[in-house]
Amino acid sequence: MIDINLIRENPTLVKENMKKKFQDEKVGLVDEAYKLDKDYREVVTRASEIRSLRNKYSKEIGALMREGKRDEAEEIKAKVTSMAEELKDLEVKEEEYGKELKEIMMKIPNIIHDSVPIGKDDSENVEIQKYGDPVVPEYEIPYHADIIARFNGLDKEASGRTSGNGFYYLMGDIARLSSAMLSYARDFMIDKGFTYCIPPFMIRSDVVTGVMSFDEMDAMMYKIEGEDLYLIGTSEHSMIGKFKDQIVKEEELPITMTSYSPCFRKEVGAHGIEERGIYRVHQFEKQEMVVLCKPEEAMEWYDKMWSYTVELFRSLDIPVRTLECCSGDLADLKVKSCDVEAWSPRQQKYFEVGSCSTLGDAQARRLGIRAKGENGNYYVSTLNNTVLASTRAVIAFIENNYNEDGSINIPEALRPYMGGKDIIIPKK
Repeated sequence: MIDINLIRENPTLVKENMKKKFQDEKVGLVDEAYKLDKDYREVVTRASEIRSLRNKYSKEIGALMREGKRDEAEEIKAKVTSMAEELKDLEVKEEEYGKELKEIMMKIPNIIHDSVPIGKDDSENVEIQKYGDPVVPEYEIPYHADIIARFNGLDKEASGRTSGNGFYYLMGDIARLSSAMLSYARDFMIDKGFTYCIPPFMIRSDVVTGVMSFDEMDAMMYKIEGEDLYLIGTSEHSMIGKFKDQIVKEEELPITMTSYSPCFRKEVGAHGIEERGIYRVHQFEKQEMVVLCKPEEAMEWYDKMWSYTVELFRSLDIPVRTLECCSGDLADLKVKSCDVEAWSPRQQKYFEVGSCSTLGDAQARRLGIRAKGENGNYYVSTLNNTVLASTRAVIAFIENNYNEDGSINIPEALRPYMGGKDIIIPKK
């Protein structure tokens, strides 16, 4: 949610930002918000005046009664009664206007960073840099589900019976590999100075609407029937929610955390759920990083965060690249975002394995997260980034470490988490 002062002082900037994001249908919301804010402030001002007058008159009534001037006191009492009715109406309008204004403001997208390339959708995202040489071996790299099957490592038939499409059982060495990668990612981030956290896996609706737009919420989140609880789509949701309505000390900033969680997603949309493999599924595990910092430090942390993901994947012998997200591919709360993509030697192209975003103070405004500084309180900036998402990371790992005989190499960095193994051998 943007600062209302932007609507008051520079509505043209807000409208132009919407156009850069190809959300022309929302432009009218700016004028609606401007008028509603004006009406709201007038109501608040008048209500404040009445309360002040009421207090003044109450003192006068007491003084007149003590002096025996009952008639004059009764006249003022009549004024106070009349004012009470007006105040009651004003308070109803104040609540109504405030609610309507908040609803509109939460639909207005955040102001994107000047460096964000302008484009309609993810097809116009811009490659920034490649890390590692993308190799295509002379032998064939099978589809990842077929590689995993040789290890007896995937059972989607059983998960179909228990849970339906979009779920899976990982077994044996492949299950261990998935857990090993998550444990390695956890320790990697701890070594970077981040505090490890395991958060709640369900959150209330006021936290959900604080961390994402309504459209994202409908497309991603699973609602717990009969309760005000949602399954998290990423631990960022509950990690940011941890600070809801809190005022942190400025000297505690930056707050840097890395969190483990399962993630649950509807994956609604044209791309669909993957039938055989584990690329797009309803459930996976994830190591995330979250930062709360001073606004002026946000871009510095943004660059640090995505670079950590690149460093981690390169330590696992996986070539990656970074891709700058264009304006039309940015979710409404994001100021700037980039994807980290891993090389697929089978497909001979890159695919997304993580995303890094800075959201300015949008989430902090929605959730009431402020810092106490020398010159008063201010909203913090929030950032999040994928360290490692289990299923896609496993795909990237097995493809890039796959040998012609079907075995999979274990890079040195991961061996302590795999019982010292430097290679895993298929069962068939």
